[in-house]
Amino acid sequence: MTLETMPPERSVLLALQRATHATLHLITTELADLDLTAAEINALANLADGRGRTISQLGAAVGSRPTTLTSVLDRLERRGHITRAKQLGDRRSVRIELTESGRAAASVIRRTLADLESRALDGLSAETVAGFHTVLDALIEERT
Repeated sequence: MTLETMPPERSVLLALQRATHATLHLITTELADLDLTAAEINALANLADGRGRTISQLGAAVGSRPTTLTSVLDRLERRGHITRAKQLGDRRSVRIELTESGRAAASVIRRTLADLESRALDGLSAETVAGFHTVLDALIEERT
């Protein structure tokens, strides 16, 4: 069987898309009290470690172009979850930092994601999870 004749239910890309939609629905449902979009949740989760990032760095972490990320950051800034500041030594570069409310939201997000991941992967071997990451890495490399 070739990739062209593969049934849709066996396609890795279509399965990944189905899993992504299901996962995003689950995440936004679990975090509905925060009143955030999936893109906002993703940005805050990637800032949860407390390290500020440039827009380019955050864009790479969330898998989004900096221009696409701008509207997400605008909304998070209006809600008081992030601040933007010029980088010392590089006036063209903007650094994104969490505020106190942003740190609180990011902490809830990280705990919720860890719990969801733990429940979903319970019973899978480390080798199975590593194999999944190998597939994801190959797909990410195809993008670049």
